[in-house]
Amino acid sequence: MGKYRKLKQRRGWAWGLAVAVVKPTLLATTTQEWEGAEKIPAEGGCILALNHVSHIDPLTAAHITWDYGRQSRYLAKASLFKNRVASYFLRSAGQIPVDRAAGVGALDEAIAAVRAGELVVVYVEGSITKDPEGWPMTPKTGAARIALATGCPVIPVGQWGAQKLLPAYSAKPNLKGRKPIRMKVGDPVDLADLAAVEQTPAVINEATARIMSAIVALVGDVRGETPPTELFDPRKAGLSSTGNPKKQQRKER
Repeated sequence: MGKYRKLKQRRGWAWGLAVAVVKPTLLATTTQEWEGAEKIPAEGGCILALNHVSHIDPLTAAHITWDYGRQSRYLAKASLFKNRVASYFLRSAGQIPVDRAAGVGALDEAIAAVRAGELVVVYVEGSITKDPEGWPMTPKTGAARIALATGCPVIPVGQWGAQKLLPAYSAKPNLKGRKPIRMKVGDPVDLADLAAVEQTPAVINEATARIMSAIVALVGDVRGETPPTELFDPRKAGLSSTGNPKKQQRKER
């Protein structure tokens, strides 16, 4: 697991409250099986790119980054900021609202945060995976766009287990026994050659493919299984890439 690091940043009231409440809860309900966490940069702007299996993922990712000395910022869907109280807390904790309909302009704040030396967490699929077996689905280009715009490293992470504590799209956690949260942090994805050329759609797609390939391999490692050769594409299955797939299927009926 490597040696834990002390946080160097001023954490603020929102993070202080979150750590006081969330960390003991996670320690009581999960075990941590982390590999390669020392590869998370101790300082400087970077992107932590992960697969997405549960609504609780941001908490488990915050756990590993916090214990390794970093305060993380997230791309969160804009609807979470509509409530005044929630918006105040999320903003105070440094989280970044993203309007999925707004296109690449929604990434401006994330790009600015990385340039300012912060660690930004990106769930590359943009939503909880719709793959029936929980493997990563086709990715969005956000992480690649941030990386190519800033030149900062992309650190891939494969994770598995959070869905056993809080199943996808469920509001009811499974509190029976402690659930193993497995995370494997990989080496930075090499995008140097792509950052040096014009950022065409083909270049952005290639950067996205490299990031996702690294994540999928890491997910295979933490699951102890061979990943599928082709990522699940919700559009080909008649699903939206966001939202609860079971509700989408019921509407179709």
